[in-house]
Amino acid sequence: MLTYILFILGFIFLVKGADLLVDGSSSIAKRVGISDLVIGLTIVSLGTSAPELLVNVIASIKGNADIGIGNIIGSNISNIFLILGISAIIYPLKVKKNTTWKEIPLNFVAAIVLFLMANDVMIDKAESSMIGRIDGMILMIFFFIFMNYTIGLAKAHKEKHNGHPKHPVLKASIMTIVGIVGLAFGGQWVVDGAITIAKQFGLSETLIGLTIVAVGTSLPELATSAVAAYKHKTDIAIGNVVGSNLFNIFWVLGLSAVIKPLPFNAAINTDILVYTMATVMLFIYCFTNRRYSIDKAEGVIFVLAYIGYITFVVIRG
Repeated sequence: MLTYILFILGFIFLVKGADLLVDGSSSIAKRVGISDLVIGLTIVSLGTSAPELLVNVIASIKGNADIGIGNIIGSNISNIFLILGISAIIYPLKVKKNTTWKEIPLNFVAAIVLFLMANDVMIDKAESSMIGRIDGMILMIFFFIFMNYTIGLAKAHKEKHNGHPKHPVLKASIMTIVGIVGLAFGGQWVVDGAITIAKQFGLSETLIGLTIVAVGTSLPELATSAVAAYKHKTDIAIGNVVGSNLFNIFWVLGLSAVIKPLPFNAAINTDILVYTMATVMLFIYCFTNRRYSIDKAEGVIFVLAYIGYITFVVIRG
């Protein structure tokens, strides 16, 4: 009974946490004179990636590699197809030129690097495939390079925001922290409830990781980006998704592998391919219709693509 109560409370925490995080982080951006995009790429994406980090570290310690790796790839697919899709349907998303030519291609690089690291049998003719500790360290180096890039971006793109910040620095900081905590707890409660229900139906770890856990841990990103789109803070919506995907692979998966090497199931290669295709589609859509923009029609295509992907995963079992 408690599981179901927390499951419902989780959704409430997600929505309210997202609202606080968007308002708080946007106010901080205005106070310190940096762009909403930088806030989205750093504070917001790091905060909304907390559930993936928690789930993967626990899965790594317990040796549930299929849930850990499946969670990351599934979450990243969900972030682009489902979350950006819904956000674009709510309000067309303007994409900064810098994001189009740097952050989105970096997502493509992350997918390729992950594929090369994980497929030891295919690449190195090894007896088994895994993401080892050295691989994890390399992924974490990529993460620190990305963080250094965003710090440079913040310094290079100081902005004068229109209007006054809605909240003082202290209040905005508290709102941001409370929002992140609310997202973390809300996401975890929803995931725990969903996993309990799924196991009652006898679903496999890989299927649970790619679907229920992936969507569940992406709920903070969904709530945050949807709220940001509704409030026309499209840079936060875009930065949240693009930044979260990079955090997931470089930081979350890297840290998980350092804690304990992750055996890799070759079946997940199909999902890495889908993530790569999703990234390519996002890049292409930045040049169709209105340049540097994801419109409502493209958002619908993303959502339909996600429904198709989930259908494929369920049929595959």
